[in-house]
Amino acid sequence: MEVDVSISEPAVGPPGEEADWKAIQAGPEFQQLRRRLRTFVFPMTGLFLIWYLLYVVLADYAHGFMSTKLVGNINVGLVLGLLQFVSTFVITGLYVRHANRHLDPVADKIREDIEGAGK
Repeated sequence: MEVDVSISEPAVGPPGEEADWKAIQAGPEFQQLRRRLRTFVFPMTGLFLIWYLLYVVLADYAHGFMSTKLVGNINVGLVLGLLQFVSTFVITGLYVRHANRHLDPVADKIREDIEGAGK
């Protein structure tokens, strides 16, 4: 006895109708969505990695610079370390703003088109 264990595409609309996911992915709106996501994510990831690696390299090879006292016991290394956290929150905020303005409207349109096709 043979059992079918294939995973079917999620149903959209009335039972028996399914979305053509490959056609949706190849469509211009989906390609625009991917392009908009990548034009933000890849450069921002690169910038953050450079910033992080700069901090690590300075901490390892520039002990004198990193231990320079700024105010009391607060030194350059501590300030740059705390700025790592600040930059993470800033990047998150920038991504949320970018997604709200440029990604979500396109994704909502694609979703409406898919769900409307089944009606």
